[in-house]
Parts: sequence; structure tokens; C-alpha cells
Amino acid sequence: MFPRAFFLAALALGAAAVPSRRAMAVHESRADPRGFVNTGAASSDTEITLRIQMAHTNMAGLEELAYDIATPSSANYGNHLTVDELTDFVKPTEATSSAVLEWLSENNIESTVISPAGDTLSITIPVSQANELLDTTFSVFSHLDSGKTMIRTLAYSIPTSLQGHIDLVYPTLSFVRPQAIPKFTSHKSRREVKRDIEQRMIVHEGRAVPSSCTETITPTCLQDIYGIPSAPGTQASNSLAVSGFIEQFANQADLKEFLTSFRPDIPSSTTFKLQTVDGGSNPQTRSEAGIEANLDTQYTVGVATGVPTSFISVGENNADGLDGFLDIINFLIKGPTRPLVLSTSYGFDEDELTLSEVTSLCNAYMQLGSLGTSILFSSGDGGVSGSQSQSCTTFIPTAPSGCPFVTSVGATQGFPETAASFSSGGFSNFFPTPSFQSADVASFLSKLGNTNSGKFNASGRGFPDVSFQGVNFEIAFDTEEGTVDGTSCSSPSFASVIALINDKLLAQGSSPLGFLNPFLYSTGRSALNDITSGDNPGCNTNGFSAGTGWDPVTGLGTPNFAALLAAAGA
Repeated sequence: MFPRAFFLAALALGAAAVPSRRAMAVHESRADPRGFVNTGAASSDTEITLRIQMAHTNMAGLEELAYDIATPSSANYGNHLTVDELTDFVKPTEATSSAVLEWLSENNIESTVISPAGDTLSITIPVSQANELLDTTFSVFSHLDSGKTMIRTLAYSIPTSLQGHIDLVYPTLSFVRPQAIPKFTSHKSRREVKRDIEQRMIVHEGRAVPSSCTETITPTCLQDIYGIPSAPGTQASNSLAVSGFIEQFANQADLKEFLTSFRPDIPSSTTFKLQTVDGGSNPQTRSEAGIEANLDTQYTVGVATGVPTSFISVGENNADGLDGFLDIINFLIKGPTRPLVLSTSYGFDEDELTLSEVTSLCNAYMQLGSLGTSILFSSGDGGVSGSQSQSCTTFIPTAPSGCPFVTSVGATQGFPETAASFSSGGFSNFFPTPSFQSADVASFLSKLGNTNSGKFNASGRGFPDVSFQGVNFEIAFDTEEGTVDGTSCSSPSFASVIALINDKLLAQGSSPLGFLNPFLYSTGRSALNDITSGDNPGCNTNGFSAGTGWDPVTGLGTPNFAALLAAAGA
């Protein structure tokens, strides 16, 4: 038997090896998510991957500089950052990094750095350990409509000693619903299509519909409406990319058919470069082609003539809780190369995420924009009811359109143009009105008066910023040709306009446009066609109405290419 003295010494040694539990404080919490049901506690031995976003050295300083770089009246306009310069703002301080790593070490948890600046760590641990680490209970939540399940919680805590060192731990409180894709309408009869488009096209004041637009919207039609050149870009350093999510694949054979039918003036062999993130892929079996992916690639390759274009496929091996939205930005920031324009036709309802999650995502867009990339997003297709039409009592803003560092693109239809009724727009509940649009928002609200008072955040960031045709777009899909509607048509097409302007800027030795909004709301506003009719109904209301000046249906308006090129200084 062991001597008593040895036994007591062993107890003391064991106690020293187990750290005392730190004082904890709730870091984030949220209400029950809309459209989900809690089916019970997650199995204790199920492994989950979490990311720890550490506080940055100087994010406020980066924001100030990002605006300065993007403001045409600034002497610093166009002086985009290098990755090393960006890292100096974004990396955590040594004190922050040491404090967080010490906490993880105390709990015998290994971590991996997954962000270019070293500000984000990834850990994979059993649910039981995650529950103890964050003083919470992870549960399995099921989406009522789709049956999709995810492991989440409604609140979590961190040690009080780490407050100020940790921005957020995710995915914890995000409840991203399955994303919808545009509906493809195959047209067996061109006569039926012509009748439909004639009903949508508005002709007044003696103005005729361009001959290229009498049946459907095609690249040639868009060139005629907006004055977009058909001559190819000339700069090999230019680049344009579209994001691909939720196993939407872009088909090369469909693109070839599209170009043969609707851009016969350029080689039908013209294609895009594939990039992959999180195990993404792009199989070419025609039956696996995605409507959204085909639309995005066909209206970039087919409109931004000659501009090198990439399709970035984000796979299912993501753990950011945002379908890979953060992962793709970290991938692009890391480089070694990144597109000068990025268009994304996917998004969320803002209430699917928390303030910390949306802020982290927006900060990532700010970082990419400060490196010289213009970031455009579709505003959504649910009017004031969010990304898709749904029942609601208050207006639902979309994300990331509420982030001031992205350019949100709404939809128009007809000629002359009017707002498309599905065009999502409104005001963020998370982000305040940015200075670049404060006068425009104030003017709109003054004219609005008390209409829909209490249904939206009148002090929020307004969106969309601009708009573009979004109805009856001709695409090739699975050996057929047909049409699609949505702001998914609008964003890649507007992105193509920006890419062509960048081509002219690069040719004369100037910087690309980068973060667009300060330019659009100042020098560029006179180059946009103001849309003054139409609305975006939802939530049992008529929504907002388009009118003179900026509005949360069509933004500042649609592009006049020649005028926008001149405004950009090319």
C-alpha cells in the first residue's frame, strides 16, 4: 500500500495538472431561428469544427483607409493595398494570439491557422468538449421545409479574460436556409416567348424597343440598351470571376451553344478558368449543369468580351456556417492572384445570421476591396420580403447586400426600364447608413414620409446600389435554350460592365476601380440611368417605390457605359 504522504502528494500534483475553470460570460445569443426546429441535443461524441475569429490589430484604421482609397476626390484614390500592408491591419496582436492559444492549450485543444493574416483558428473537437469549452449545449436543428439539419446553439460563452481578444466563434448561431436558384423556362415556341416579352416591354414617349430585344434579353440586347462594346478587352492582367455554391456547376458545352447562338462574333471555344475552394468541382456531364452557374458564366463570358473569366466552385467541405462565403474570400485574399471583379448571385436573409457573423463577413469584403477587387452581389428576389418571396410582418433585408463594402445590384425590366417587382431592396438592421449614401437615403426617406413606418430600419444601410435588366434572360441549359428571371441575371451582367471599364483603365496605366460605392455615389452617379417607376411588394405591402434619385428598389439606376467610362477617367 502507498504511504499516506505519497498519496497526498499525488493528489496535489493531479490538481495542479487540471486548470481551474475560468470565469465565463455570454458572448453571443440569439432568438429561435425562423423556419427551424430544435430536435434535441447533439450526440456528445459527434465531432464538430469551429472557427475562432480573433480581434484584429486595427480594423478601424483599415476601414478609414479603405474608404480613402475608394473616394475619387482623395489624393490616395486607387492606391490599393498589398497583402503585406493589409496583414498589418488584420493580424491579431501578439497578446491576443497568446491569450487565445493558452486557453486552447489548457483544454488540450490543437488549432490550425486558416486565414491569410492569422486571425482565424480552426478546431475540431467532440460536441461534449465544445459544450464545456463554450459553456453551452449544442443541439441538432432541422429546417422545416427541406429537412436539412445542422448542429448549432442559441448562446455561447467565452472566458471573461478573453473578452476583447475573441470577436466570435462560429458556426454557432448561424441558421442559413437552403438557397434557391432561378427557374429555367424552356421555350419550344419562339412565338410564345415573343408574346411574353412584348407584354413585359413598355413602350412610351414614342421610343421603340431595340430590334435586338424584341423577343428575349441577350448579350446583344444588353449592348444596345446600355452601349456596352462588343470589341474584346485587350489586357491580360484584367480578370473577372463568378462564385459557384451549392453544387451549381457551369457547363462548357452549354456555354459553347450559348455563344454560337447569341455571340456568334466571338469564338464559340471561348471559355472560363476553373478555381476550386473547399473541395469544389465542376463536372461536365450535361445533366449536372446548374441553371445559376450557367447563367453567371454565360453573361460574363458573353458580355465582358475578351476579359479573362473564372468560375470559382465552392464545395461542401466548408465549416464557416455560411456555405463557404467566408472561405472563398480568404482564398482570394491569400492569392497569389485575385479577380479585379467578383460577382455572386447567392445570398441570405439578414436574420439568418448574427451581427458578429455579418460583421466578420463584411470585414472580409472590405479587405478584398482594399486589395483592388470590385465585389458585386445580387440583391435578392423577394422584394421587401427578403431573398425569396415569403410571409412576413416586417421587411426582411438581405445579406450581404447590407454590407457597405459590396455593391448590391437590383433588377429592372422593359424598355424604357422599370423596376422588376421581385427586386429585393430595403435597409439593413445591422449596418448604419454609410456616409457615401447618407444624403440619398435622407432624401428618399423625406419623400417616403410615414409610409410603412415601423416595418424597416430607417437608419440602416440602404440597398441596392445600382440595377440592371433582370427579366427574360436567354441562356443555354442541358441542350435547350430558355429564359430565366432574377437579380441573378443583373449582378454578373453589371460586373461585366465594370470589368470592361477596368480593361480601359489598365490599358492606360490606371488602377482598376476596386471598391465601387464611393465612386458610384459621387463621380459615377451622373453615368447611371435613373429608374423612376415600379415597386418591390412584399409583407402584404406594396414595398418601396422607385422614384427620382436613389431608391431601395433600383438604387442609383442602370449603367450608361460611355458615361461611366468617362466618369472613371478612361
